[in-house]
Amino acid sequence: VVVIEHNPDVIKCADHVIDLGPEGGQAGGQVVAIGTPEQIAENAQSYTGRYIAQKLSQYQHQPAAS
Repeated sequence: VVVIEHNPDVIKCADHVIDLGPEGGQAGGQVVAIGTPEQIAENAQSYTGRYIAQKLSQYQHQPAAS
């Protein structure tokens, strides 16, 4: 399944991400990063990675539901 998504909560759950950018419109359309959400989060060139890193860190620090 291919999904075009901008919500970091959805992106962080993906098996594989292709990040296009770096901007939108004329300044976009290039492949910025490819990989797991964790790999995207580590890519300094990826604006998406910055947001994903925040979401991943929140997700990893939440206690398990009882």
